[in-house]
Amino acid sequence: MQDLVDSTPDAHWLAPVGRFFARPWLGVLSRSLAAIFGGYALAATCSMFFAVAQPGARSQAVLTGMLVGIVLCACAALWAFATRTALRAWIGIALPTALFWLCTLLLEGRA
Repeated sequence: MQDLVDSTPDAHWLAPVGRFFARPWLGVLSRSLAAIFGGYALAATCSMFFAVAQPGARSQAVLTGMLVGIVLCACAALWAFATRTALRAWIGIALPTALFWLCTLLLEGRA
């Protein structure tokens, strides 16, 4: 069996690191963390966004934001395990979270 061959000096210590990160359970762990913590962050930022973006009574806006946030949290968990890679799962959850957060910051100055 041929070992990893690399022309760079001191590359032999990288081979065990690469084999460690190629283990399947790390992908499952990463996706689980993305679903749990990323889904929570997405739901929280969605709730904040709806609370400041919706016109009308503040209590109705907060309630609507929380209900939409619960649905988005479930969708984030589905997305984390439906994507091809764990990195794509993190990006697919972090990007809308960041957009909700930035829009909330922009709208807070108006409110």
